[in-house]
Amino acid sequence: MRNVRDMSLLSVQAFFAQRAPNIKVIVTEASSATVPLAAAAHGVEPDQIAKSICLRAGEETMIVVMASTSRLDNKKFRSRFGTKPRMLGGEEVVEITGHPVGGVCPFGLASPLSVYCDISLKRFDEVVPAAGATNSAVRIDPVQLVELTGAVWIDVAQDVVAASEISSL
Repeated sequence: MRNVRDMSLLSVQAFFAQRAPNIKVIVTEASSATVPLAAAAHGVEPDQIAKSICLRAGEETMIVVMASTSRLDNKKFRSRFGTKPRMLGGEEVVEITGHPVGGVCPFGLASPLSVYCDISLKRFDEVVPAAGATNSAVRIDPVQLVELTGAVWIDVAQDVVAASEISSL
């Protein structure tokens, strides 16, 4: 029997084979389960890593994808969804998404979920979200990410200064 990681990776590969065969899932030897590891593994700035957070707002379970260096702004979230967000535990995330923590993404989900993309992704031509395993990812235009997943653009991230801008302050 295959483990969750293998099944998750296969579900993401099948998702892209069906919906966007030009996008290849990149599997690396090194882990990309954290932002610094992912940025190093894919040769991009940490800001370009797109993190996927599995949340519950009232009865709705969702995935919010945002720039990795952004933090969820609870006031903005409450204003948009009418309630505060509740992070799901690791086991619940695996059960609902089919993806292990560190590989969570909006592709190839085990159950239908609402997907939201924060506007923090719009500043990039290409972002690198995980792809179902702690050592897999895809390179994708944020607009295409929204189109492929049926996501909705939202503004729920805290306004943060990009790491590249800090040195010039």
